[in-house]
Amino acid sequence: MEYLISIGSNEGRRQNMLLARRRLSELFADIRFSCEEETAPLYLHRSCLFSNQVACFHSDLCADEVRACLKGIEREAGRLLEDKLREIVRLDLDILSYDGRVLKPADMERVYVRHGLKELMNKE
Repeated sequence: MEYLISIGSNEGRRQNMLLARRRLSELFADIRFSCEEETAPLYLHRSCLFSNQVACFHSDLCADEVRACLKGIEREAGRLLEDKLREIVRLDLDILSYDGRVLKPADMERVYVRHGLKELMNKE
């Protein structure tokens, strides 16, 4: 199955984005990453900028198994439930789509996702 995921961080951005790319590359050999984009926060009061990017890979794992892998990487980056209240996003990894099935239609319209998709399509 082909997966498209989003990667984002607004706390310890450089090291957390690097951690995400490293761990994802270890798990999914054919993964391709778009360039990082710095974006303003959406729906948050905290003004810290985000680093965002998208990635595409293939896996025989089902969506629940891939999601579990992503959540494990988030925990490794130190993501805690209580951080949500303080609007701290150490690392957020989400499946946007797999095998053409869009899971997060609103996210697919975000500028950084659209830019990243276009970039990934040009790299094929």
